[in-house]
Amino acid sequence: MSTELVIKDLHISVEGTPIIKGLNLTVRQGEIHALMGPNGSGKSTLANALMGHPFYEIDSGKVTFDGIDVLELESNERAKLGLFLAFQYPTAVPGVSMANFLRMAVSAVRPGNSNGNETKLIPMREFRKELRTKMKQLGVDESFARRYLNDGFSGGEKKRAEVLQLAMLEPKIAILDETDSGLDIDAVRIVGESLNQLIGPNLGVLIITHYPRLLNYIRPEFIHIMLDGRIVESGGWELAQLLEEKGYGPIREKYGISEEVLANDGDQDFLSSLRR
Repeated sequence: MSTELVIKDLHISVEGTPIIKGLNLTVRQGEIHALMGPNGSGKSTLANALMGHPFYEIDSGKVTFDGIDVLELESNERAKLGLFLAFQYPTAVPGVSMANFLRMAVSAVRPGNSNGNETKLIPMREFRKELRTKMKQLGVDESFARRYLNDGFSGGEKKRAEVLQLAMLEPKIAILDETDSGLDIDAVRIVGESLNQLIGPNLGVLIITHYPRLLNYIRPEFIHIMLDGRIVESGGWELAQLLEEKGYGPIREKYGISEEVLANDGDQDFLSSLRR
């Protein structure tokens, strides 16, 4: 049986302000889902909370991963189960090379490598061989591995670094939080094509975005539209086409949600405060 990420009636708040207001969603290994919504609808709040960010308060609801209650687990424990988050705004870590970071991260999630707080590192020769194979597959130059993690990276390079992490960690379910954010058309194409190299029966993907452009390269089977902390519409590719043609206006009108509600729900303001 494939692994499932199951979210039931999830409510999340930030500093006392409700952001996610009863969200239900199931993503299975091998499926590609897109969660779309305008800025401020709660998409990034959902992504970060699913990975265990401590600033997001789970008020009620249930989240299980392969039948295990992940809300009781730390972020590293969720990663070991096979849950992955590609960040919208990856953090630079000067002094830590991509290769060293990846070796530690991969060693930590591989079965049998961790014992309490101690992690047994993958042998260097084995790790280098695997890393070179993945970089060649994704068309990433080997010099990338010697650079400090996201330090001085362009927007496109940061997102390619996230894709390389995804390839090396080999999760069961990956959440991609606005991977196309801040990228030009060529960078979106490169990232989209790289992600396509990794998609298959062993990887379930939840793509979070508010523009359909990345979806031209990664065609999801399921489209979900999120407004005001809830999924209000689910369907197929026709929903992405509707948004491309008419935007979110008709859907806001259908559900009686104004732009002011979305702009003031606290999600974007809180994320901005974290980046300062």
